[in-house]
Amino acid sequence: MTDLEQYYNKFNEEKRLNSRHGQVEYRTSMRYIHEAIRETAPPEQVKIIDIGAGTGRYAVPLANEGYQVTAVELVKHNLGRLKAKGSKVDARWGNALNLSKFAEETFDIALLFGPLYHLFGFEQKLKALLEAKRVLKTGGVLLAAYCMNEYAVLTYAFKEKNIRKCLKENRLTDDFHCQGEEKDLYDYVRVEDIDRLAKAAGFRRRKLISSDGAANYMRPALKEMDEETFEQFMAYHLATCERPELIGAGAHTIDILYKTEML
Repeated sequence: MTDLEQYYNKFNEEKRLNSRHGQVEYRTSMRYIHEAIRETAPPEQVKIIDIGAGTGRYAVPLANEGYQVTAVELVKHNLGRLKAKGSKVDARWGNALNLSKFAEETFDIALLFGPLYHLFGFEQKLKALLEAKRVLKTGGVLLAAYCMNEYAVLTYAFKEKNIRKCLKENRLTDDFHCQGEEKDLYDYVRVEDIDRLAKAAGFRRRKLISSDGAANYMRPALKEMDEETFEQFMAYHLATCERPELIGAGAHTIDILYKTEML
């Protein structure tokens, strides 16, 4: 069993996305998924692939809405939980780096919401993007999520008082870019890294958004909000999540990309 599998055997992704800060991320992501669907094909014809689907937190609701959803998941524990939900999702074991079981130009929408967190280095991330591009139809949309560098530095290094350890172990560059290793499980990027990947993969960007904005910095405050105040915070976040000066500071960013031509 890999370190990643051991991690996800214990980590409850569903519980995270049901928390207040997780709801900000989930509701924002779903909003932009639905926006992409509306702009891609008639709803009854839309085919979606969720690459790195986890336990189906996105795949299952989308299938319940009537879309044709295929889910690919590497961690067998997660895949088992997904299948146990009894939805219409076509759930399969697989790896984001090798989608050879799927033909080119098959799907209208591709979600890549987990793999890029855990793939280290430019080349591995690029390979995942190119595989997603290959199975997308021309004109199809990829939503690719990343974990962001500044959130990691501010929380782990400074808030949790690990800055001296990080510097001693050379986990940060001189300009405070995280230098992770595969044993760390998560890899963190900046907006300029996302830009380079999108360009190298040959996508055309539609939007770049912060799926959670300030939410992860405000976990205690969000938890204490009454429902009306939380909905006001959601309205604020949705009104500002595309603002370029805010995107790099959140914990997660989604790059929304068009496939403009065949490989």
